[in-house]
Amino acid sequence: MAKKDLKVAEGAEEMLDADHAEMRAYELGFHIDPELTEADAKKIYQTLRDLAGAIIAEGLPQKIQLAYTVSRTEQSVRRDFDASYFGWFAYDADGAKHEAMLAAAKTEGRIFRFIDLRTTKEEAQHSAEMHEIMLKTAQTAPVADDEVSDSELDAALKEATT
Repeated sequence: MAKKDLKVAEGAEEMLDADHAEMRAYELGFHIDPELTEADAKKIYQTLRDLAGAIIAEGLPQKIQLAYTVSRTEQSVRRDFDASYFGWFAYDADGAKHEAMLAAAKTEGRIFRFIDLRTTKEEAQHSAEMHEIMLKTAQTAPVADDEVSDSELDAALKEATT
């Protein structure tokens, strides 16, 4: 495709976005306040999910440790989050419904961070499959015992040096 054709195609896509008529797949991932109960986190998830309409794939909110601390200022008070209930879903929407979903995520005060992506149905279904695999792996993985006796440590050091 020539550069001129590419520019026309990009311009046409912008026009489609502007009139909000085309159905597209989106994925919304969000972190919910970890101080809430699991039931409250699921209510927030369900409210957003109901607004989305046609769901392609989803991951129910689960409490997770964050890789780094997320800080947020709420009413002149700084809050630091080291954990959250993380939930996500992919859905089909036109531009108007997508804008409504973003507005709902922004105004829900108990969501402290979210990401919105344009995706495809195939990618969303692949994400759901990978999510299930990771959950099964985490559930079947042996739990490491953090405490090691001195004799076990000495034996392991002796074995490593020989």
